[in-house]
Amino acid sequence: MANTTVRGAVAIHGQNPQYLVESVIRNRIYESAYWKEHCFALTAETIIDKAIELKAIGGVYGNQKPTEFLCLLLKLLQIQPEKEILLEYLQADEFKYLRALAAMYVRMTFRPVDVYEVLEPLLKDYRKLRYRGMNGYSIIHMDEFVDSLLVEERVCDLILPRITKRDVLEDLGEIGPRKSRLLDAMEGKSEHGSDRSRSRSSDRSASSRSPRRAGSASPSRSRSRGRSLSRGSKSPSSPGSRYVSRSRSRSRSASGSVYRSRSRSISPDRVNGSPVASTGRFRSRSRSISPDRMDTTT
Repeated sequence: MANTTVRGAVAIHGQNPQYLVESVIRNRIYESAYWKEHCFALTAETIIDKAIELKAIGGVYGNQKPTEFLCLLLKLLQIQPEKEILLEYLQADEFKYLRALAAMYVRMTFRPVDVYEVLEPLLKDYRKLRYRGMNGYSIIHMDEFVDSLLVEERVCDLILPRITKRDVLEDLGEIGPRKSRLLDAMEGKSEHGSDRSRSRSSDRSASSRSPRRAGSASPSRSRSRGRSLSRGSKSPSSPGSRYVSRSRSRSRSASGSVYRSRSRSISPDRVNGSPVASTGRFRSRSRSISPDRMDTTT
Protein backbone atom coordinates (compact mmCIF):
# COMPACT_ATOMS: atom_id res chain seq x y z
CA MET A 1 0.00 0.00 0.00
CA ALA A 2 2.89 2.38 0.65
CA ASN A 3 4.01 2.21 -2.98
CA THR A 4 0.64 2.88 -4.60
CA THR A 5 -0.47 6.19 -6.05
CA VAL A 6 -3.01 8.21 -4.11
CA ARG A 7 -6.65 7.74 -5.03
CA GLY A 8 -8.09 10.21 -7.49
CA ALA A 9 -4.69 11.03 -9.02
CA VAL A 10 -4.80 12.41 -12.53
CA ALA A 11 -2.90 10.58 -15.24
CA ILE A 12 0.12 12.53 -16.48
CA HIS A 13 1.14 12.09 -20.11
CA GLY A 14 -1.41 9.27 -20.31
CA GLN A 15 0.06 7.13 -17.55
CA ASN A 16 0.46 6.70 -13.82
CA PRO A 17 2.59 9.57 -12.42
CA GLN A 18 4.99 7.15 -10.73
CA TYR A 19 5.77 5.56 -14.06
CA LEU A 20 7.56 8.72 -15.12
CA VAL A 21 10.49 7.29 -13.16
CA GLU A 22 12.12 4.35 -14.89
CA SER A 23 11.20 0.98 -13.49
CA VAL A 24 14.77 0.02 -12.56
CA ILE A 25 15.34 3.20 -10.56
CA ARG A 26 11.79 3.07 -9.13
CA ASN A 27 12.31 -0.43 -7.76
CA ARG A 28 15.61 0.60 -6.20
CA ILE A 29 13.84 3.52 -4.53
CA TYR A 30 11.23 1.17 -3.08
CA GLU A 31 13.99 -0.99 -1.65
CA SER A 32 16.04 1.86 -0.18
CA ALA A 33 16.17 2.45 3.55
CA TYR A 34 15.40 6.17 3.22
CA TRP A 35 12.14 5.43 1.41
CA LYS A 36 11.02 2.97 4.05
CA GLU A 37 12.04 5.07 7.04
CA HIS A 38 11.40 8.70 6.03
CA CYS A 39 8.98 8.67 3.10
CA PHE A 40 6.20 6.67 4.69
CA ALA A 41 2.86 8.51 5.10
CA LEU A 42 4.24 11.85 3.92
CA THR A 43 1.83 14.57 2.81
CA ALA A 44 2.20 17.81 0.86
CA GLU A 45 2.83 19.59 4.15
CA THR A 46 5.15 17.19 5.93
CA ILE A 47 7.32 16.64 2.87
CA ILE A 48 8.56 20.21 3.23
CA ASP A 49 10.54 19.29 6.35
CA LYS A 50 12.24 16.43 4.53
CA ALA A 51 13.06 18.65 1.55
CA ILE A 52 14.62 21.26 3.82
CA GLU A 53 16.90 18.61 5.31
CA LEU A 54 18.32 17.68 1.91
CA LYS A 55 22.07 18.14 1.50
CA ALA A 56 22.37 17.47 -2.23
CA ILE A 57 20.48 16.74 -5.44
CA GLY A 58 21.27 14.02 -7.94
CA GLY A 59 20.31 10.64 -9.35
CA VAL A 60 22.03 7.42 -8.39
CA TYR A 61 25.44 6.98 -6.80
CA GLY A 62 27.76 4.20 -5.71
CA ASN A 63 26.22 0.82 -6.46
CA GLN A 64 23.17 2.33 -8.21
CA LYS A 65 21.76 3.63 -4.96
CA PRO A 66 19.11 6.36 -5.33
CA THR A 67 19.67 9.68 -3.64
CA GLU A 68 17.27 11.17 -1.12
CA PHE A 69 16.34 13.73 -3.77
CA LEU A 70 14.98 10.98 -6.05
CA CYS A 71 13.06 9.40 -3.18
CA LEU A 72 11.24 12.65 -2.39
CA LEU A 73 10.58 13.25 -6.09
CA LEU A 74 8.89 9.87 -6.38
CA LYS A 75 6.88 10.65 -3.28
CA LEU A 76 5.65 13.88 -4.87
CA LEU A 77 4.59 11.94 -7.94
CA GLN A 78 2.78 9.53 -5.68
CA ILE A 79 0.79 12.08 -3.63
CA GLN A 80 0.38 14.54 -6.55
CA PRO A 81 -0.01 17.89 -4.71
CA GLU A 82 -2.03 20.73 -6.17
CA LYS A 83 -0.54 23.35 -8.48
CA GLU A 84 -0.91 26.15 -5.93
CA ILE A 85 1.10 24.18 -3.38
CA LEU A 86 3.91 23.61 -5.90
CA LEU A 87 4.05 27.32 -6.70
CA GLU A 88 4.42 27.99 -2.99
CA TYR A 89 7.33 25.58 -2.94
CA LEU A 90 9.00 27.55 -5.71
CA GLN A 91 8.51 30.87 -3.95
CA ALA A 92 10.38 29.69 -0.85
CA ASP A 93 13.63 31.52 -1.52
CA GLU A 94 15.32 30.47 1.72
CA PHE A 95 15.03 26.74 0.93
CA LYS A 96 16.93 26.13 -2.26
CA TYR A 97 16.66 22.31 -2.26
CA LEU A 98 12.89 22.54 -1.85
CA ARG A 99 12.84 24.83 -4.86
CA ALA A 100 14.98 22.43 -6.87
CA LEU A 101 12.67 19.54 -5.98
CA ALA A 102 9.58 21.49 -7.02
CA ALA A 103 11.26 22.58 -10.28
CA MET A 104 12.01 18.96 -11.14
CA TYR A 105 8.39 17.97 -10.46
CA VAL A 106 7.06 20.85 -12.57
CA ARG A 107 9.25 19.83 -15.49
CA MET A 108 7.97 16.25 -15.37
CA THR A 109 4.26 16.93 -14.91
CA PHE A 110 3.27 20.38 -16.26
CA ARG A 111 2.30 21.38 -19.78
CA PRO A 112 5.10 22.83 -21.97
CA VAL A 113 3.71 26.36 -21.84
CA ASP A 114 3.40 26.23 -18.05
CA VAL A 115 6.90 24.77 -17.76
CA TYR A 116 8.47 27.74 -19.54
CA GLU A 117 6.38 30.30 -17.67
CA VAL A 118 7.12 28.80 -14.25
CA LEU A 119 10.78 27.80 -14.61
CA GLU A 120 12.24 30.68 -16.62
CA PRO A 121 12.04 33.16 -13.70
CA LEU A 122 14.23 30.75 -11.72
CA LEU A 123 17.12 31.46 -14.08
CA LYS A 124 17.79 34.53 -11.95
CA ASP A 125 18.72 32.30 -9.00
CA TYR A 126 22.51 31.82 -8.87
CA ARG A 127 22.85 29.94 -5.60
CA LYS A 128 25.07 26.91 -5.36
CA LEU A 129 23.76 23.36 -5.17
CA ARG A 130 25.61 20.19 -4.23
CA TYR A 131 25.17 17.48 -6.84
CA ARG A 132 25.79 13.83 -6.04
CA GLY A 133 26.43 11.38 -8.85
CA MET A 134 28.47 8.36 -9.76
CA ASN A 135 31.69 10.39 -9.54
CA GLY A 136 30.97 11.81 -6.12
CA TYR A 137 29.94 15.33 -5.17
CA SER A 138 30.19 18.42 -7.37
CA ILE A 139 28.95 22.00 -7.26
CA ILE A 140 26.42 23.42 -9.69
CA HIS A 141 24.19 26.49 -9.60
CA MET A 142 20.45 26.81 -9.55
CA ASP A 143 20.28 28.53 -12.93
CA GLU A 144 22.36 25.71 -14.47
CA PHE A 145 20.03 23.13 -13.03
CA VAL A 146 16.92 24.92 -14.32
CA ASP A 147 18.49 25.42 -17.74
CA SER A 148 19.27 21.71 -17.96
CA LEU A 149 15.61 20.98 -17.18
CA LEU A 150 14.55 23.16 -20.10
CA VAL A 151 17.15 21.99 -22.61
CA GLU A 152 18.43 18.51 -21.84
CA GLU A 153 16.57 15.21 -22.14
CA ARG A 154 18.10 13.47 -19.14
CA VAL A 155 18.58 15.07 -15.73
CA CYS A 156 19.50 13.35 -12.46
CA ASP A 157 19.63 10.01 -14.29
CA LEU A 158 15.96 10.32 -15.26
CA ILE A 159 14.59 10.56 -18.79
CA LEU A 160 12.41 13.66 -18.89
CA PRO A 161 9.14 13.76 -20.86
CA ARG A 162 9.39 15.34 -24.28
CA ILE A 163 8.72 19.05 -24.36
CA THR A 164 7.92 21.33 -27.27
CA LYS A 165 10.65 23.80 -28.11
CA ARG A 166 10.11 27.37 -27.19
CA ASP A 167 10.43 28.83 -30.69
CA VAL A 168 7.69 26.50 -31.92
CA LEU A 169 5.37 27.70 -29.16
CA GLU A 170 6.20 31.30 -30.06
CA ASP A 171 5.33 30.67 -33.71
CA LEU A 172 2.03 29.15 -32.66
CA GLY A 173 1.30 32.16 -30.47
CA GLU A 174 0.89 30.12 -27.28
CA ILE A 175 3.67 31.93 -25.45
CA GLY A 176 5.25 35.34 -25.73
CA PRO A 177 8.92 36.08 -26.44
CA ARG A 178 11.36 35.37 -23.71
CA LYS A 179 12.32 38.28 -21.49
CA SER A 180 16.06 38.29 -21.20
CA ARG A 181 17.46 39.95 -18.12
CA LEU A 182 20.81 40.48 -19.83
CA LEU A 183 19.18 42.20 -22.80
CA ASP A 184 17.30 44.57 -20.52
CA ALA A 185 20.52 45.40 -18.69
CA MET A 186 22.33 46.07 -22.00
CA GLU A 187 19.54 48.34 -23.22
CA GLY A 188 19.62 50.25 -19.96
CA LYS A 189 23.38 50.72 -20.25
CA SER A 190 23.12 51.88 -23.86
CA GLU A 191 20.51 54.49 -22.98
CA HIS A 192 22.55 55.65 -20.02
CA GLY A 193 25.69 55.82 -22.16
CA SER A 194 23.94 57.86 -24.86
CA ASP A 195 22.79 60.37 -22.25
CA ARG A 196 26.33 60.66 -20.94
CA SER A 197 27.77 61.20 -24.44
CA ARG A 198 25.22 63.90 -25.15
CA SER A 199 26.01 65.74 -21.93
CA ARG A 200 29.75 65.47 -22.59
CA SER A 201 29.39 66.80 -26.15
CA SER A 202 27.31 69.75 -24.95
CA ASP A 203 29.89 70.55 -22.25
CA ARG A 204 32.73 70.39 -24.77
CA SER A 205 30.93 72.66 -27.23
CA ALA A 206 30.22 75.21 -24.50
CA SER A 207 33.82 75.15 -23.27
CA SER A 208 35.20 75.50 -26.82
CA ARG A 209 33.08 78.58 -27.54
CA SER A 210 34.05 80.54 -24.42
CA PRO A 211 37.87 80.58 -24.97
CA ARG A 212 37.43 81.68 -28.58
CA ARG A 213 35.40 84.71 -27.60
CA ALA A 214 37.69 85.69 -24.76
CA GLY A 215 40.93 85.25 -26.68
CA SER A 216 39.99 86.41 -30.16
CA ALA A 217 42.25 89.51 -30.03
CA SER A 218 45.19 87.89 -28.29
CA PRO A 219 46.70 85.93 -31.24
CA SER A 220 47.23 89.04 -33.41
CA ARG A 221 48.95 90.91 -30.58
CA SER A 222 51.20 88.01 -29.73
CA ARG A 223 52.19 87.61 -33.38
CA SER A 224 53.12 91.32 -33.78
CA ARG A 225 55.16 91.26 -30.59
CA GLY A 226 56.91 88.08 -31.61
CA ARG A 227 57.85 89.49 -35.01
CA SER A 228 59.25 92.71 -33.56
CA LEU A 229 61.35 90.84 -31.02
CA SER A 230 62.66 88.35 -33.55
CA ARG A 231 63.63 91.07 -36.04
CA GLY A 232 65.19 93.32 -33.42
CA SER A 233 67.31 90.51 -32.03
CA LYS A 234 69.16 90.08 -35.34
CA SER A 235 71.85 92.75 -34.74
CA PRO A 236 75.20 92.67 -36.55
CA SER A 237 78.39 92.01 -34.71
CA SER A 238 80.54 94.63 -36.54
CA PRO A 239 79.86 98.40 -36.73
CA GLY A 240 80.55 98.59 -40.44
CA SER A 241 77.88 96.21 -41.55
CA ARG A 242 74.69 97.46 -43.06
CA TYR A 243 71.55 97.73 -40.96
CA VAL A 244 68.09 97.86 -42.37
CA SER A 245 65.28 98.85 -40.03
CA ARG A 246 61.89 97.36 -40.70
CA SER A 247 60.22 99.26 -37.87
CA ARG A 248 58.40 102.48 -38.50
CA SER A 249 60.91 104.80 -36.84
CA ARG A 250 61.65 108.49 -37.34
CA SER A 251 65.21 109.77 -37.58
CA ARG A 252 66.93 113.01 -38.59
CA SER A 253 68.94 113.25 -41.78
CA ALA A 254 71.73 115.65 -42.61
CA SER A 255 69.29 118.22 -43.95
CA GLY A 256 67.83 118.76 -40.49
CA SER A 257 64.57 116.83 -40.70
CA VAL A 258 63.55 115.22 -37.44
CA TYR A 259 63.02 111.47 -37.14
CA ARG A 260 61.66 109.93 -34.00
CA SER A 261 61.87 106.22 -33.39
CA ARG A 262 59.16 104.56 -31.37
CA SER A 263 61.07 101.35 -30.76
CA ARG A 264 63.09 100.99 -27.57
CA SER A 265 66.46 100.32 -29.18
CA ILE A 266 69.70 102.14 -30.07
CA SER A 267 71.25 101.93 -33.47
CA PRO A 268 74.79 100.51 -33.65
CA ASP A 269 76.32 103.58 -35.30
CA ARG A 270 75.35 105.75 -32.35
CA VAL A 271 76.78 103.25 -29.91
CA ASN A 272 80.15 103.37 -31.70
CA GLY A 273 80.37 107.17 -31.29
CA SER A 274 79.54 108.47 -34.72
CA PRO A 275 79.40 112.28 -35.28
CA VAL A 276 75.67 112.22 -35.39
CA ALA A 277 75.43 110.34 -32.08
CA SER A 278 77.99 112.64 -30.35
CA THR A 279 75.72 115.64 -30.58
CA GLY A 280 73.25 113.95 -28.27
CA ARG A 281 70.31 115.54 -30.05
CA PHE A 282 69.14 112.33 -31.65
CA ARG A 283 68.42 109.32 -29.49
CA SER A 284 67.08 106.27 -31.22
CA ARG A 285 66.10 103.29 -29.15
CA SER A 286 66.08 100.86 -32.05
CA ARG A 287 69.09 98.80 -32.98
CA SER A 288 68.81 99.72 -36.64
CA ILE A 289 69.69 102.62 -39.01
CA SER A 290 67.48 104.01 -41.67
CA PRO A 291 68.91 104.42 -45.20
CA ASP A 292 69.31 108.22 -44.92
CA ARG A 293 71.55 107.87 -41.86
CA MET A 294 73.82 105.50 -43.69
CA ASP A 295 74.75 108.39 -45.98
CA THR A 296 75.52 110.83 -43.12
CA THR A 297 77.65 108.41 -41.15
CA THR A 298 79.80 107.49 -44.11
